[in-house]
Amino acid sequence: MKIPFSQIDAFSDRPFAGNPAAVMPLEAWLDDDVLQAIARENNLSETAFIVPDVSGASDYELRWHTPAAEVELCGHATLASGHYVLGHNRGVDRVTFRTRKSGILSVMRAGGGYELTLPAWVATPTPLPEIAAALGIAQPLATLWHESGYALVIVDDEATVRGLRPDLYELRKLGPIVAIVSAPGTTTDFVSRVFTPYFDIPEDPVTGSAHAVAVPYWAQRFGRDRLTAFQASVRGGLVGCRLAGNQVVLSGTCVTVIEGVFTLQAATSAGSVSSIQPPPITRSPA
Repeated sequence: MKIPFSQIDAFSDRPFAGNPAAVMPLEAWLDDDVLQAIARENNLSETAFIVPDVSGASDYELRWHTPAAEVELCGHATLASGHYVLGHNRGVDRVTFRTRKSGILSVMRAGGGYELTLPAWVATPTPLPEIAAALGIAQPLATLWHESGYALVIVDDEATVRGLRPDLYELRKLGPIVAIVSAPGTTTDFVSRVFTPYFDIPEDPVTGSAHAVAVPYWAQRFGRDRLTAFQASVRGGLVGCRLAGNQVVLSGTCVTVIEGVFTLQAATSAGSVSSIQPPPITRSPA
């Protein structure tokens, strides 16, 4: 079985920065354990699988897997999936994806890049002493929690964010959480770093879903709905942010760095994938 494979650096305008994601189009879903095995083999922050949505609710169904588990929401791999599909559909400006737990997401062309629409996940102020301790933060300014497993820890300044040396072993023991540490930025409105060792990603390079949590907080704190953000990982990524009601709109660019074919030796019930391009979008963009 031959599966098309593209590795795309999302939230970056050049190779070797931003967050890499594999995008793999399928004609039909493979078994869950096969999807997870493929993601483990790819060993990237996320592998995104897309299948044409026969329900008519969207253009494609979309699922995301880290090397360790399937996740509820992933922003950078959705942006990469949009880049992949729109790159093969030059006359189309928007693509929609139906997800299993986060509704319908969209990616549209915007200037020289894209806009990605995610749900706005408003976190609630909550004491998080164990998470703060594992991050090495003695006195956070604020700690907030979202029920999807996202912890938002606010600290004084960008230097504190950049200087963090968390105890990843202790953080992993706390379970399937996404730990976001954020502060006002020096050249952007806010900066962040994101740690997800439970999912076999010690530090995620640029995390779209983390901004679905961080943007509502910073929009309220700054009193405006348009913000700029930088995720201060080694690879780094600049993210344009806009709060639009119950949605967060992120802007960024993508670069395709690898294109090829993934060979799956084991027999599956889904048959073989014969085309290295996604099926065209035939509807008119909304």
